[in-house]
Amino acid sequence: MDYIIQFHEITKRFGHVVALDKVSLEVKKGEFLSLLGPSGCGKTTLLRTCAGLEQPTKGQVLLEGQDITHMPAYKRPVNMVFQRWALFPHKTVAENIAFGLTIKKTPRPDIIRQVRAMLELVKLEGYENRFPKQLSGGQSQRVALARALVMQPKVLLLDEPLGSLDLKLRQEMQIELINIHKRLGTTFIYVTHDQEEALTMSDRVVVMNHGHIVQIGPPAQIYQKPNSVFAAQFIGQTILFQGQVSAKNGESCQVATDELIITCPTGSDLHIGQDVFVSVRPERVRLNDTPLVDLENRLEGSIVNTIFKGPAVYYQIEAPGGRIITVQQHLEQDIPLYEAGSNVFVGWSSKNSQILLQ
Repeated sequence: MDYIIQFHEITKRFGHVVALDKVSLEVKKGEFLSLLGPSGCGKTTLLRTCAGLEQPTKGQVLLEGQDITHMPAYKRPVNMVFQRWALFPHKTVAENIAFGLTIKKTPRPDIIRQVRAMLELVKLEGYENRFPKQLSGGQSQRVALARALVMQPKVLLLDEPLGSLDLKLRQEMQIELINIHKRLGTTFIYVTHDQEEALTMSDRVVVMNHGHIVQIGPPAQIYQKPNSVFAAQFIGQTILFQGQVSAKNGESCQVATDELIITCPTGSDLHIGQDVFVSVRPERVRLNDTPLVDLENRLEGSIVNTIFKGPAVYYQIEAPGGRIITVQQHLEQDIPLYEAGSNVFVGWSSKNSQILLQ
């Protein structure tokens, strides 16, 4: 495997706080990798150890097999884009993009050519003579991106670069970043706490919590097969049941919870009486006003709230025992909306039940 960045057992302490605890990670050349997790999980600290802005307490950072752990930031062939763009207000767009090349004393004709190429890449042709105060938030972020990419880094580090943009613009910029990554083939390491952003943009997602890596994998795998209760709850929404394995039969098993007996795919490492959690994604659940006899897992409840969100409707349903579960239904013309107080039947296939051990 052709790895460009390797983190070997990186530990970082700030006084008594352990921000990273023996984190090991290998980044493939040319991939778009996202570090995803809640605030304080260590994702930005890991990014900064790659940039040379933080020195690990223990461990090594390798770039193409070379130990760069103690190499100064300015000597590393990496560049970083921050949430705050930090453009020079007194310089034009072209001058901002050319800043690093000017410091390197790049010949003037080469600067002009490379700046022009960057303007075309980030779709800002014609903006080269404008000043930052004349730009929108999205345009300013594109200038910051161009300023980093013009230096032709082997790895581009992005620390929540879209966090200050409004939702629509953020979604547009996500697509732009995907397209730029495809065109350049540069390795991107992207930090975000936004699950949808990570799932949308990444080749692989690294889920982090409390200074540890919880799970690594392609977006579809991370979403469909979370390996822990934390991953299931943090990546999207889930209906989570707690219970005990009550029966095993070939490739299926049953889990007894307070609300119902849930049929799930089984694993060879499960045993009768074992405490487990069962995760079900809200969009995998069907809703009807008559019993769903064709599904293995069923319960009856009463709708508490109907939450309309454009192409989908979220129903909060009070299940037996008072438990509130949320079910997502795609909005279709021939399917009526249920009102609060309606009695409904909820069901899902056993294959959509996933057992989690923690």
